[in-house]
Amino acid sequence: MKAYLFPGQGAQFTGMGMDLYENSDLASDLFEQANNILGFCITDVMFAGTAEDLKQTKITQPAIFLHSVITARLREADFAPDMAAGHSLGEFSALTATGALSFEDGLRLVHQRALAMQKACEAQESTMAAILGLDDETVEKICDDIADIVVPANYNCPGQLVISGTINGIEHAVEKMKEAGARRALVLPVGGAFHSPLMEPAREELQKAIEATDFKSPQCPIYQNVTAQAETEPKRIRQNLIEQLTAPVRWTQTIQNMLAAGVTQFIEVGGTGKVLQGMVKKVNRKIPTENLQGIV
Repeated sequence: MKAYLFPGQGAQFTGMGMDLYENSDLASDLFEQANNILGFCITDVMFAGTAEDLKQTKITQPAIFLHSVITARLREADFAPDMAAGHSLGEFSALTATGALSFEDGLRLVHQRALAMQKACEAQESTMAAILGLDDETVEKICDDIADIVVPANYNCPGQLVISGTINGIEHAVEKMKEAGARRALVLPVGGAFHSPLMEPAREELQKAIEATDFKSPQCPIYQNVTAQAETEPKRIRQNLIEQLTAPVRWTQTIQNMLAAGVTQFIEVGGTGKVLQGMVKKVNRKIPTENLQGIV
């Protein structure tokens, strides 16, 4: 059984998608559609922008979405997932690639999500930190004991969590994590506390857009970030997507549940092709993984 995985922020790279655009009429058509939908030429930034240009949330999120979804479209003949999942933003890519969302609707939601998150970041100074070498329970307890808002945001793989919160809260938590024996505890160069209660204004804004969007049943079960469980029912998928911005990404649990469901191979779609494969190997190093390329 094959599980297809779709990456989130951090999987971008300079020149992403240019080979697809230059070698496929379908890809170039979809990229031009995207430029029209977004109201600016995202292809200019994706193909020729600097790494710094690509780090802007309003660019990063649609860029990664486009790279993943178009890659899947170009391999439609052998794109046959038994199950799928996406890390944070990648959940929108997974839902679009499997037919739960149209290309146009998926891109519009991703664009609105990026703008709403950027606005929430600007309204309240906040950040995130990566914690390596501690078990989940220890990280959770330390977060609970901090007076400021600090919560687990990404359960990436065993021994690797990302936490979100206020500036003071995260700085305090990082010191406590080091005292508890963390191998590394470092503040990340991000402008906001994603997947935390501080994203509530963005969640409220995105909720309206999600509720106004048509969702269909995907071609295979989608393991969603909020529950780490397989979903196929549009109403449940929609509700989980609304909750995603303020809830943690349960990626470790997602991979464990996919393995329990009988997956025999993981295939990462889009981005650098290495981020999620690395996380999977930390859960089970024996399971085969590969990267799906758009042009063969």
